[in-house]
Amino acid sequence: MSSILEILKNNFDASFFKTSKEDLLKYGKDWTNFIPPNPLIIIFPKTIFDVQKIVQLANEHHFVLVPSGGRTGLSAGAVAAQNEVVVSMDKMDKILSFNELEQTIQVEAGVITENIKKIAEENNLIFPIDFASKGSSQIGGNIATNAGGIQVVKYGLIRNWVTGLKVVTGRGEILELNQGLIKNATGYDLRHLFIGSEGTLGFIVEATLQFISPPKNKQVILFGHPNIEAVIKTMSTFRKKIDFLAFEFFSDSCVDYVMEHTQVDTPLPQRFPYYSILEFESNDGKNNDIVFQLYQELYQEKIILDDAFGSDSISIKKIWGYRENISASISSFSPYKNDLSVTISNIHLFLLEIEKVVVNHYPLFKILWYGHIADGNLHLNIIKSNDISISEFEKKCKEVNILIFEIVQKYKGSISAEHGVGLLKKSYLEYSKSQEEIFYMKMIKNIFDPNHIMNKGKIFDA
Repeated sequence: MSSILEILKNNFDASFFKTSKEDLLKYGKDWTNFIPPNPLIIIFPKTIFDVQKIVQLANEHHFVLVPSGGRTGLSAGAVAAQNEVVVSMDKMDKILSFNELEQTIQVEAGVITENIKKIAEENNLIFPIDFASKGSSQIGGNIATNAGGIQVVKYGLIRNWVTGLKVVTGRGEILELNQGLIKNATGYDLRHLFIGSEGTLGFIVEATLQFISPPKNKQVILFGHPNIEAVIKTMSTFRKKIDFLAFEFFSDSCVDYVMEHTQVDTPLPQRFPYYSILEFESNDGKNNDIVFQLYQELYQEKIILDDAFGSDSISIKKIWGYRENISASISSFSPYKNDLSVTISNIHLFLLEIEKVVVNHYPLFKILWYGHIADGNLHLNIIKSNDISISEFEKKCKEVNILIFEIVQKYKGSISAEHGVGLLKKSYLEYSKSQEEIFYMKMIKNIFDPNHIMNKGKIFDA
């Protein structure tokens, strides 16, 4: 280890490093709590050529690199637990250019996601990837995990909005991929290999992102429901009639945490077992009329029990706060997270089967449900009780994971819809990927990172 430190310090001056115990702990982990960090050193490249040099040194001297962005991941994809060298993108945070004609922005990997969204808004456009951690996550990490968020049902995942990438491969080569083109049919699009690769093929160092015109006259409604079946019925009813921007849900068990964390009142005067949030464009009032008619029908059927309406920025922000603040409000309670997805046509049966397993096997733990139900993505969070250790809690959750993932496999779903695989989910990869797929993934890894220096041990053991 001392020789690696000496090699790095012989090639970079002191301004590139952080080595204090506090910094090693801070930069050696993400938002997961089950794997203690143990990095060797934190290095902060300032240019693409710094990144390239670090990769070349790692190949020459056989040490492992862990990419680090905003560290908001939830699958231990950015955890350095084996004396790895953490490569932080904090100092590669420049906005390189904005192209008004193309409606694109070129940025370095360390730019905070919310800053990109602000630049879009300043130009009367939007960057349509939206999630709770946007204020601290970095765009390189978003791309490396193919981030989604609350408007995936309308706009899709982040890969739909990346028109160009510049990467440093695990071999130390700089590749410029797709170059901002909308149409490009010249063979394999390597850009899409790096999107969602969790830093296992190389470093994303720059990105060109597409902006679009914003939706007109957004409307938001929060509904209270008697059960999860009512949430699904509400979603499917509105889906048939309007093209909504988002449809999210959360259980009442989430509300107490959000209220305590953010000091807000209850979302509705009366508490209900489940809530959903519908966001849509008014479309000159036409959608309002449709929504009102459907709402009356669902209210009469006791599918919807109460509601709160938001049409201005303040009321919309307040309503969304109940959903977006869930993750932050429970983070200090060491939640065990499952991030599941299935096709929309199977969501009803899938969720009920998962719910049955969870209720039967977690009688002593608090269960929190929330997620992007309109795109088939469910977040299942288990809160540890005070009378059990972290290790015992994790062991119990892993035992039940098998039952949950067997249901995922039955419905041909995903064990990780948007959080990635990292360290936490890699032993369950076979529930979503065939052996043939995993074989080819490993072969791709070997091409781009033949010496296995890039985020070794994440996704699978190559």
